[in-house]
Amino acid sequence: MNIRFGYVAMSMNLENCSPSKTATVSVLDKLDDHKNKINRLKHIARENLKNTLRILKYNKAKDIYVYRMSSKIFPLATYPGLEYTNYIEELEPELKELGDFIKENKMRVSSHPDHFVLLNSISKKVYEDSVKDLMYHLGMFEAMGLDENYKFVLHVGGMYKNKQDSILRFYEGFEKLEDRLKKRIILENDDKSFNAEDVLNICRKVKIPMVLDVHHNNCNKCDIQLKDLLNKAFDTWNDEKMVPKIHYSSPKDSKNFRNHANYIDIKEFKDFLEVAKLVNRDFDIMLEAKEKDNALLEIRKWLNDKV
Repeated sequence: MNIRFGYVAMSMNLENCSPSKTATVSVLDKLDDHKNKINRLKHIARENLKNTLRILKYNKAKDIYVYRMSSKIFPLATYPGLEYTNYIEELEPELKELGDFIKENKMRVSSHPDHFVLLNSISKKVYEDSVKDLMYHLGMFEAMGLDENYKFVLHVGGMYKNKQDSILRFYEGFEKLEDRLKKRIILENDDKSFNAEDVLNICRKVKIPMVLDVHHNNCNKCDIQLKDLLNKAFDTWNDEKMVPKIHYSSPKDSKNFRNHANYIDIKEFKDFLEVAKLVNRDFDIMLEAKEKDNALLEIRKWLNDKV
């Protein structure tokens, strides 16, 4: 069993290296014409791409090959009149450089579009905006030269007081997507609405991989035991080139159980690891701890000290 760890977006050890710099609409409105607004956004996006490459080079130096890219590299990417398509071609050299580095170093990168992306929304506008956001991510990944093995993690969406109707609406929303977008989407269980068994069944039906979120499963349990959940979730990756991936984090405290802690609780992770050993398959873990790469380095040190 081989496990690799990854973290989300920003390194805690690199100064002035945010991959998510942005500008507000109110600030842009102070600029005198549309061209200046676009130029400002291009400048910020270029900085974000530069910082993302810097993070990836740092990751390579630290032997970290799993990483979730920021979903905000292109600020206001889908805001009406400011869509990224107006300037993505001009940033193609930077995007290609980023993609080449990822492929040359065999890194696994993904993205997690924002929470407002709802493929099962009861609102036509929300659905259309969701597709627009997903197409932004698709355009960015395609410009980097990254194929369908580089995925976008989504939640099923809202419950809207009726779980089964909401699941059916997800199927409808998913089926309307372009095939090249469908191939990118993977689903995770959430902490309130759709539990791991719900998501497993959905993924099996639409034939896409499932990301088991262990912390969400502890918040929103189903009837399947963890060992069986891991096996079943991992099986949804059988037709994929990359190994299965899970999300892992620890609760902040008993009162804020759903919130992520700064670091990983070693005792809880040790218990999880004992279950994973019974499954005995290679997989990657995306750590969703607040301290990001610091949490990753700490838990990796603990594992190395055990050997």
